[in-house]
Amino acid sequence: MNTQTFFLNLWEDYIRMAPRAARLKSVFEDRGEQVLNDHVAFRTLDLDPIRLESLQRHILALGYEPLAPYVFTEKKLNAWGYLHPDHSQPRIFLSALDCASLSDDAQKILQRICSQIDSSPLENPEVLWSGRLWEPISWEEYNYLLRESEYAAWFAALGLHANHFTIAVNHLKKTPTIEEALQVVEEEGIPVNESGGRVKGSPQVLLEQGSSLADRMPVEFAGGQVHEIPTCYYEFALRYPDAKGNLYDGFVAASADKIFESTDTQAVSNKG
Repeated sequence: MNTQTFFLNLWEDYIRMAPRAARLKSVFEDRGEQVLNDHVAFRTLDLDPIRLESLQRHILALGYEPLAPYVFTEKKLNAWGYLHPDHSQPRIFLSALDCASLSDDAQKILQRICSQIDSSPLENPEVLWSGRLWEPISWEEYNYLLRESEYAAWFAALGLHANHFTIAVNHLKKTPTIEEALQVVEEEGIPVNESGGRVKGSPQVLLEQGSSLADRMPVEFAGGQVHEIPTCYYEFALRYPDAKGNLYDGFVAASADKIFESTDTQAVSNKG
């Protein structure tokens, strides 16, 4: 599979989960903007058979190379950024939850869902948009996980998807700042993530980021129960040149920590 096919399939799955992202992309394009993808991000668990090392092989097979590791102590996550030699290709960010840092009961839920995964889908890159590869967890289990880790609850309920795509603000002419881009989001009636401030990062750390709050959609839980929960969001990134004049390619952990909260259940419920 080439990168074009990969990202096309990924985008189609993503906008099914986040239809407001498709709407926002059209809004910017209708304003005459060139909408390019800065990066996509995935979530997983540090459990077999879907730990980070197992999934990244599909990223590496596309020609990507590991860029740098990241640690999110508060969110209990480890992550890697990946960069393609062809810099016109989007960056990729893959994070994994440190399940051992959760309670025994939470770990049992996550271990159970992983024990149900058939290894065959893992052999193909389509696994990165395959969704839930296990039987639905119960609504009670979802809420139990939610109290310990919003990330764990999101993943257990939804599975493998692109958690977000990102508009490269560097290529926007009429809205060349994160704040101006977020104003367009709000003009469409879509709330933005204000955790840690509307604009995360700064020119000093060479990266500024902002995002919408996640869409919501009905999801099936055990026993046929259906509840509406947060899904995916649209991000905006503005990169600055380093001392050598090259645009910064990495990620800023302190900013990403707050971007993760774009799927926070309470925030999305209150504003989304």
